[in-house]
Amino acid sequence: MSDDAVDILLVEDDLRLADLTAEYFRQNGLSVVIESRGDRAVSRFHAVHPRIVLLDLMLPGTDGLTICRELREIFDGPILIFTARDSDIDQVIGLEAGADDYVAKPVDPMVLLARTRALLRRVSSSNKPRAPHGDIVLGGLRISESAQEVWLDGVSVQLTTHEFELLRLLARNAGKILSRDEIFQNLRGIDYDGLDRSIDGRVSKLRRKLNDSAEEPARIKTVWGKGYLLVPDAWGDPV
Repeated sequence: MSDDAVDILLVEDDLRLADLTAEYFRQNGLSVVIESRGDRAVSRFHAVHPRIVLLDLMLPGTDGLTICRELREIFDGPILIFTARDSDIDQVIGLEAGADDYVAKPVDPMVLLARTRALLRRVSSSNKPRAPHGDIVLGGLRISESAQEVWLDGVSVQLTTHEFELLRLLARNAGKILSRDEIFQNLRGIDYDGLDRSIDGRVSKLRRKLNDSAEEPARIKTVWGKGYLLVPDAWGDPV
């Protein structure tokens, strides 16, 4: 196996466990690279370009939560935390750090494989080719779905992939309140667990980049207890 691209980057300092896990995955058709040190995890990620990262929390060099946050800034794919720390608060912290799933050790290899494949299927489904779409235009806001570009009053707005997907979803439903559960189902294919605040963070960043007020937003409103609303007539005149 070359280190050009792999299915799984397994970041685990228990080498016996890592080897057994990797062998089981390989027997089931998945390629795996093991990294045993936290302070080498991000550089190894760049070297092997994995489809999914399985990440222990207690690692030498850099802890797993820090790695998870760093990876989430550059990686849109799934991150599965795989650790002996199984308290509720550890799970909450892990998910809020950007993980897509959390599995407590010890775990049956079949269960871990099933959870991993489920996350990979979700990625494959979201990456299926889509038919080209026209632009979404709301006053001075223009969203090119085909080019994944956004302009506001004729000026290009630089968004991450996650921010673009959220804005496009809100714009497609302009004038309609979208609950967090609807947003999670559309963007990630999972139910909202009541704890994850990643969508809230993306909304805050969108407001800042789209010249909306953080204190009294007029363009992307929070409807307390219900969700988010993109106001269709709050974007000025078309350019």
